[in-house]
Amino acid sequence: MSILAEPIVQRILIVALLVGLAAPVVGTYLVQRRMALLGDGIGHVALAGVAAGWLAGSWADFSERDALAIPGAIVFAIAAAAIIERMRSSGTAGADVVMAILFYGGIAAGVLLIGAAGGTNANLLGYLFGSISTVTWGDVWVTTGLAIVILAVGLGLRQALFAVTHDQEFAFSVGLPVRLLNMVVAVLAAVTITVAMRVVGVLLVSALMILPVAIAQLVTRSFAHTMWLAMGIGAALCVTGVGITLEHNLQPGALIVVLAVGLFLVVSIVTALVRRRSRHTSAVSVVAS
Repeated sequence: MSILAEPIVQRILIVALLVGLAAPVVGTYLVQRRMALLGDGIGHVALAGVAAGWLAGSWADFSERDALAIPGAIVFAIAAAAIIERMRSSGTAGADVVMAILFYGGIAAGVLLIGAAGGTNANLLGYLFGSISTVTWGDVWVTTGLAIVILAVGLGLRQALFAVTHDQEFAFSVGLPVRLLNMVVAVLAAVTITVAMRVVGVLLVSALMILPVAIAQLVTRSFAHTMWLAMGIGAALCVTGVGITLEHNLQPGALIVVLAVGLFLVVSIVTALVRRRSRHTSAVSVVAS
């Protein structure tokens, strides 16, 4: 029987594909805003949300307790994103210090709360670095719903969100609700982190959001083309990464990120060589003429 007929394999591939498509959409906006590391900070706070969900369900059995992890992560991540965006937009003095407190306080609280809820180091590592092999059909449906929201908002409001992230003064001048749209980007980032958490973990989620965009930018010249290509690259990386781990005993999240870094290096070298060759050809043509 083909390995693709196995339910666990189907669940893994569906989740990997959805996350690979959704994460670069938000990552494109974060790169445009020069906030590539925002995902790391929100991810740390999301871990505290996971732990809070575990603690809230510690009276129940393991499966019910684990089911509360993602809702807890969503609430905490959105709250953190809203606080960070509020401080950023208001120009709060010392905002970077407050964000650092949120980030490191979040991961420290997460470690303590998971222990208090009866979790183990294996459970903690699963959320830190991803545990896609444990996804259930319930997780698939949750991931599908959240990915649809991310794609619908991220693509449907692309022009308005691009205007806000690229030039806020222009967005103000044309009457766009800049503060609301900035908050939409922050909340999308929070939801994306909770979606991608099961695939690459909170410590690597920012890489999945940013690296496909960085690769796409090497070969594209427009915002729209970058986003579409980044989505394709993200989906290909996630499916390839988990596909390899089905045959080999490797950690999927780490492998996906390593593949993305390797692809970035290869594309960087190739594009640099192509541009150098193009400049050399142009120079020769000028001299010959």
